[in-house]
Amino acid sequence: MELSNFAKRFTEDSGIVRLMEDLGDAMASEKQILMLGGGNPAHIPAVQSYFQERMRWFLDHPKEFAQTIGNYDSPRGEKKFIQALADFFRRHYHWDIGPENIVLTAGSQSGFFMLFNSFAGAYPDGSFKRILFPLVPEYIGYADVGLADNMFTAAIPEIETFADRTFKYHVAFNQLRIDENIGAICVSRPTNPTGNVLSDAEIEHLHGLAQQHRIPLIIDNAYGLPFPNIIFTEAHLPWSEHTVLCFSLSKFGLPAVRTGIIIARAEIAAIIAKMNGIINLALGSFGPALALDMFSNDKVLELSQKHIRPYYQAKADTAQKLFQQELAGLDYYIHKTEGAFFLWLWFPGLPITCRTLYERLKSRGVLILPGHYFFPGLTGNWQHVHECIRVSYAMDDGLVSAGIKIIAEEVKRAFRS
Repeated sequence: MELSNFAKRFTEDSGIVRLMEDLGDAMASEKQILMLGGGNPAHIPAVQSYFQERMRWFLDHPKEFAQTIGNYDSPRGEKKFIQALADFFRRHYHWDIGPENIVLTAGSQSGFFMLFNSFAGAYPDGSFKRILFPLVPEYIGYADVGLADNMFTAAIPEIETFADRTFKYHVAFNQLRIDENIGAICVSRPTNPTGNVLSDAEIEHLHGLAQQHRIPLIIDNAYGLPFPNIIFTEAHLPWSEHTVLCFSLSKFGLPAVRTGIIIARAEIAAIIAKMNGIINLALGSFGPALALDMFSNDKVLELSQKHIRPYYQAKADTAQKLFQQELAGLDYYIHKTEGAFFLWLWFPGLPITCRTLYERLKSRGVLILPGHYFFPGLTGNWQHVHECIRVSYAMDDGLVSAGIKIIAEEVKRAFRS
């Protein structure tokens, strides 16, 4: 069967497709799979209980239930939920925004597809622009959403190492090249896969560059402020006409409802809403319906601050200590755990590629993600790309512990050979 260029682009080998296929296979398998590679959030009891109560409320209110599942919403998203979001951010951050600045998407991935292809690729005047990732490694899902080749560019970061076998990436501002060929800057905060939280100073510097060049600074807050607040260090959330802020209900505990949130100047929000109408016709109502009250009554902050953040911080500390025990004697580094729910491990001089390590672990029933997928836009042959892996610690502690032991065994085996 002959396929179009569009179909070929979206059916080639892809890190995000591999991740989701492995995740689906693991969830459906009768064998015990130690799923340390996926992005599923943990099932935190307080969060689960809250949404169970919301589900029962809908079942007890037939009219609201029928409206939620039986009517189309607008391409911008459910209006009451959008108004509640605008009120929430005005109340807590004093931003001068309204419903015209907010648009929902069918999950963050859909939102980034529309945002990236709005600001990068071929332009009517014949020019071609790219999305700049000022800090890599960066989210695996960004790499394959472009409708044209070479839509992304990135620079090698600065690496700071510490005596406790941790390290941290920093934006190498002297390596950034921003000219008329850059259509937008994008960062995730905390960064998936490393858990790196760009400092307020780094964000301010990037904002200044975006303002200077009259391009958007896109900040992906899927794990960050103010919800689900899986962030373990000091940080502040900025807003201006030059920023595009992206949020999600997924990591809060609702990945199945596919609800992304974009806050931007009204012109950009309107563009995404029109694209929604063409691509999706309308957006799902169930996620906004489940989440509406928690933004109106600030329950979202209570759950984030009192339950979600402490839960993941404790698991991060435990997982890091386990790796330090199991990897003792090896040359390794763990990225400082500043947020999200992953550990990013670097094995300098790893004698096999991270892809080979991934395959060996998969054969033993442990799923992680090889690091080479997380460097979109980076050119050249940087060996570091093939020496890193991402490990999720969101699963049950027993599964995580068992998986860490097997990872350490395979890494030791690689160095011995």
